[in-house]
Amino acid sequence: MENIFDYRLDQLEDYFLSINEKKFKATQIYDWLYKKQVFDFTQMTNLKKDLIIKLQETFTINSLEIIKKQTDKDTKKYLFKLADENFVESVLMYHDYGVSICVSSQVGCNMGCAFCESGRLKKVRNLKTHEMVEQILLVTQDIKERISSVVIMGIGEPFDNYDNVMNFIKIINNDKGLAIGARHITVSTCGIIPKIKMLMAEPLQINLAISLHAPNNALRSKLMKINKIYDIDNLIATLKEYIKKTNRRVTIEYVTLNGVNDSRECALELAHLLKGMNAYVNLIPYNETNNLGFKKSSKQTILEFYDTLKKQKINVTIRREFGSKIDAACGQLRSKEVDA
Repeated sequence: MENIFDYRLDQLEDYFLSINEKKFKATQIYDWLYKKQVFDFTQMTNLKKDLIIKLQETFTINSLEIIKKQTDKDTKKYLFKLADENFVESVLMYHDYGVSICVSSQVGCNMGCAFCESGRLKKVRNLKTHEMVEQILLVTQDIKERISSVVIMGIGEPFDNYDNVMNFIKIINNDKGLAIGARHITVSTCGIIPKIKMLMAEPLQINLAISLHAPNNALRSKLMKINKIYDIDNLIATLKEYIKKTNRRVTIEYVTLNGVNDSRECALELAHLLKGMNAYVNLIPYNETNNLGFKKSSKQTILEFYDTLKKQKINVTIRREFGSKIDAACGQLRSKEVDA
């Protein structure tokens, strides 16, 4: 059986036409699932009994289960168990402008970034579209508030699961679905150049974030295996092409690691790399884990790095820390469950 949360509205319309039903039934179903958040076909009161039976025979609805939740001041972290007994996680963050969620796109990750807990446990499989959609729906039910923005920045490399991620974005962006505006959806990649080029052709106004974390090839190759395939020079050239074609600003994510990539020299090199680009740098204080040897940069070091970029006329922000008292490092909650 297929999960109904795998279906975009147009795909569900095609399904209803294929069984000789009116395609507006798809809009009715979407209204129940995404607006009313009713996940039981028998409770969808404007559907005929024979259609309900047909839907029950064709589709499943829920497949994820929240098995653990940790709460900090402005953060909630959720661990989900999937139907096949694997685990993924999401992080909910409260901002002054609304509620955002960081969702996972894979079980584990094959990118192998040296500082990342997600990559310590290798990729098991891609998440299906419905497994990403359900992360948002289950958290929404738990907090009883609307989630206004989504970042695909949890466990996994989204562009290593490109088709399912694009399907997911189109479902949550749809006005009849969760109606999350495209400019409130961000996808983060470590720099898979062919998929960035594919994104250029998508009719979506979503945000692109690049996990850079180093200003030169020598350092980035030590931290991120992907750089040995798609190096900084080609990545920056591709981003310039992306910016020119889409007229969209790119976010450069830079996790500051004590004594590794947080020197003034690194800041100056990063400024030189990004000069003239429609991009801004998001400095991210590192969430330390027990399994990896990297340490968080001091506040003073991060501020000095920030000031150096500012003086070089680079747009830069320091990400507010979320969940420092809980297992907020990406993949940390899952790894505890798997290692147990």
